[in-house]
Amino acid sequence: MSIASPAGTARHHLDVDPGVHALLDRKRDRVAAGGPYTPLTVEQTTQLLVDYFATVVPGASVSGVGRIGGGASKEQFFFELTDASGNRTGHILRIDPVQTASETDRRREFEALDVYRSVVPAPAPEWLDHEGAHFGQPAVIMGFVPGVTKPTAPSDDLKVTGIGTTFSGSLRESLADQYLGHLAAIHNHPVDTARLPSFEAPTADPWQPARWALNWWSRVWADDAVEAVPIAALTEEWLRRHIPASTAEPVMIHGDFRTGNFLFDESTGRITAVLDWEYVHLGDFHEDLGWMMQQLFRSVEDGEELICGLYPAATFVQRYEQLSGRTVDPETLRWYVVLNAWKCLAITLASSAKAARDAQNHQDALLAWMSPVGYHFATDLCALIEKELSA
Repeated sequence: MSIASPAGTARHHLDVDPGVHALLDRKRDRVAAGGPYTPLTVEQTTQLLVDYFATVVPGASVSGVGRIGGGASKEQFFFELTDASGNRTGHILRIDPVQTASETDRRREFEALDVYRSVVPAPAPEWLDHEGAHFGQPAVIMGFVPGVTKPTAPSDDLKVTGIGTTFSGSLRESLADQYLGHLAAIHNHPVDTARLPSFEAPTADPWQPARWALNWWSRVWADDAVEAVPIAALTEEWLRRHIPASTAEPVMIHGDFRTGNFLFDESTGRITAVLDWEYVHLGDFHEDLGWMMQQLFRSVEDGEELICGLYPAATFVQRYEQLSGRTVDPETLRWYVVLNAWKCLAITLASSAKAARDAQNHQDALLAWMSPVGYHFATDLCALIEKELSA
């Protein structure tokens, strides 16, 4: 892993993905202008949808509108749309509240789904209200995909999806290579700039992919932290001193690729959709691997630690290399493991805590619950930084 000598300069502290910079500026202005957020009712959402489709799909009717669970970032509703010919289809509406656990861009989500749903199974992006001109806040509508995010056995009912999720041996065997193979396919698909106009690639120098990722979460922490956390400052200092140089072209980073963010058919063991593309950006492929390797997403079965409940930790990297044809740099991967633990800390102990405190989200109780989870990541960071400093 190379150390970027100019990484500590003021200019490099401000070097961030332009789309992310604009997104966080919009959030800052919106939070300053807005008061407490009032969640949409089913009746209000139904009327918004009826009015919207009266213009974009004349003659269509909306029915079956209902709030769906999952997600601490967006209000989500299922509905059915029946067109003038009588064809009925299911859809998901995702709307931003004022503050969220993660401020992301509906336009980037839409563009990425439009391109990558031909590469891996994913929901179809259908309609976009990027500025919130109709729905009041940025919104996207996508096609409904059937499936479950975790086994439906009663013993798993009380587990938060994606945290400590376990699979039976046969189901794990069916899902594991699909799961990692889909990530390899995303990383290996050529970036189509013509179909991804809101994305920019970090190509100014070999350190820019890592620098953009670091400065993104540095800005989030600076904007949203509700209290000083010493390990956050120590981690940022360590990350800046050890920024790795990328040796490959930037790829599409999913940003939240883990168990709980894909759907599968329990009867066949086939993955039906990769979900939650809201963090998508261009960067170093090690970033997605570092996210998947976070301790909170792991499980232990028969004494064996499993990455995202699917892959033995000892063989995870090797299997990714086999499926992708890429070579993983161990030092670069360790840097991204630390970065992603810091990202998790910012999401939970900063953004979630602030949104709940300010009553500017529809899931205040969930965000308040997520906030102390940040101390789990603080503990992980203490161990990670201690290990790096003693190496």
